[in-house]
Amino acid sequence: MTDTSTMLSTVQAIATALKDKPGALLPILHGVQDTLGYIPADSVPVIAKALNLSRAEVHGVISFYHYFRETPPGKQIIQLCRAESCQSMGSKHLEAHVKAKLGIDFHETTVDGAFSLEPVYCLGNCACSPALQIGTDIYGRVSPELFDELIANTEAAA
Repeated sequence: MTDTSTMLSTVQAIATALKDKPGALLPILHGVQDTLGYIPADSVPVIAKALNLSRAEVHGVISFYHYFRETPPGKQIIQLCRAESCQSMGSKHLEAHVKAKLGIDFHETTVDGAFSLEPVYCLGNCACSPALQIGTDIYGRVSPELFDELIANTEAAA
């Protein structure tokens, strides 16, 4: 079985298991992303057929929610808080530094596949703004210098 057929079988199994739930589209999309790491374009027709929706309707939901990815994520996902508290404490400056350091924008992955950058709208660490999360670890009072140190440590640990 090819990687594509394995992926489509996985998507079909998730869609079949969840299609009868009320509001099944979001649980199916979450199930696919949780299992595969992203929502491949080839999965959209499978999901649409299972729910009797158009591909445009499924794609519209995927593209509306920032949480869903349409490309494979990097080995580490960096989530940069963009909420008001972090903005008031310099997250725009940090954002510019992070993007320049990694050479990517939000929803992109570095060429080497090491990091993906995602915006989030609160990490619950407002007292220590600006905040970011790398993998499952949350960091507060992040300066450009601290970010560089965190990235260097993450790369060294890989």
